[in-house]
Amino acid sequence: MTAAYVYDAVRTPFGRFGKSLAGVRPDDLAGSTLKALLERHPDLDPARIDDVILGDANQAGEDNRDVGRFAVLLAGLPVSVPGSTTNRLCGSGVDAAIQASRAIETGDASIIVAGGVESMTRAPYVMLKPDAAFPPRNSELVSTHIGWRFTNPKLPAEQTISNGQSAELLAQQYSISREEQDAFALRSHQLAAAAWSGGVFANEIVPVPGVDLAIDEGIRADTTLEALGALKPAFAADGSVTAGNSSPINDGSSMVLIAAEGALSSEPLARITGRGVYANEPQYFGIAPVEAANRALARAGRTWADVDFVELNEAFASQSLACAQLWPELDPAKLNENGGALAIGHPLGASGGRIIGRAAHELARRGSGVAVIAICIGVGQGLAMVLER
Repeated sequence: MTAAYVYDAVRTPFGRFGKSLAGVRPDDLAGSTLKALLERHPDLDPARIDDVILGDANQAGEDNRDVGRFAVLLAGLPVSVPGSTTNRLCGSGVDAAIQASRAIETGDASIIVAGGVESMTRAPYVMLKPDAAFPPRNSELVSTHIGWRFTNPKLPAEQTISNGQSAELLAQQYSISREEQDAFALRSHQLAAAAWSGGVFANEIVPVPGVDLAIDEGIRADTTLEALGALKPAFAADGSVTAGNSSPINDGSSMVLIAAEGALSSEPLARITGRGVYANEPQYFGIAPVEAANRALARAGRTWADVDFVELNEAFASQSLACAQLWPELDPAKLNENGGALAIGHPLGASGGRIIGRAAHELARRGSGVAVIAICIGVGQGLAMVLER
């Protein structure tokens, strides 16, 4: 088996819903990020890339016709470079990297770009086709930017609640207070703001052509516990989950260059040593990363005692704190040391590439270590990966 390595990773700054990236098509967003990644490796002949695999959770609008292939074309790569698109909702970017690493380890490929893209702003309104021609009634338009649509009535009602309602269930089940959630959200904003001001993200960020966006648009460096505490519950009248302790709705793109040892002239950032996937009840989707990470560590031959830090995608503060409870061996200080999605943002298909890239660059900065990346997925799934240097 050939080892799979992360050689590089980049992402755009993440834009807020309807803000700076609202005018950029998702295929253009992916294409420019892919181009920027390869410009960092002038010695790499793009024709050597065996595949481009991108995650994209929506695929209902301008990203509907295999956005991975269109990213290849828009980036100006040779037409001989293939491109595919994968969808595991929020975990799509991690899924793309898992597929890439498996292909390299089995010898099916030696160089693959994985990653993802999402424009939640530009997600279209859609409607079902009528069951008869010229129906004498109104038709309903449904927004595709997030969440359930055209839910199958055969599914049990408890499995099709909103993600926010699921976050409320986790807060109740694991006795996570509103104060704890707001404190975790504040930590995320403070750490992310400090990381930006300290240049931590500098080597991971590429600009979006024609857009004046230098940093993640959702970070609130000046927020306070008082400001977060003043927000009303968003999903239940007597609940604790608010817009402030939930990840925002975002646009963005990420790319990860994965290759076999020696396939590129540059030094790799980290090796992919373990992967894990797990599923549980859809209404408790937020804790699925717990077992996914446990499985990834076991396959890497590691335990939690070996782990130096964790990049967990913060869908909700309650979800993140529940996962932390269920990893009792993990020092909470090692979780998202530079902030997470509550501040940075969560453009669904792009988030996996962001956390993989953050972990790989951090391992390279430290010179050695073991990192876990993990992400929860709506409808009750979780993905995880172990990176080592």
